[in-house]
Amino acid sequence: MKKMLIMCGAGHATSTVVRAKVEDWLKAQGLSNKVTIKQSAVGDEIDNIKNDRYDIVVSTTVVPDNIKSKIINGVALLTGIGSDKVYDEIKKEIEE
Repeated sequence: MKKMLIMCGAGHATSTVVRAKVEDWLKAQGLSNKVTIKQSAVGDEIDNIKNDRYDIVVSTTVVPDNIKSKIINGVALLTGIGSDKVYDEIKKEIEE
């Protein structure tokens, strides 16, 4: 089972919206049983991300440069523009 983190600045508002969208998408794709999701604030998770505690990290906020390569930018899931690309990236990570 893959571990996914969805994070925003404070771990409440935008990450809640994105989490709901990702959970709905996972269910529609038949992938819900392959992922556990945690929701949090970026400041609380930097060390966990550096130490590879998550398989998939989706963020709706700016992240430090030293973890940027491990992050899927989830802003498109808020705007609806380019969301298919984000879902494709998530699916690729689930299937690896």
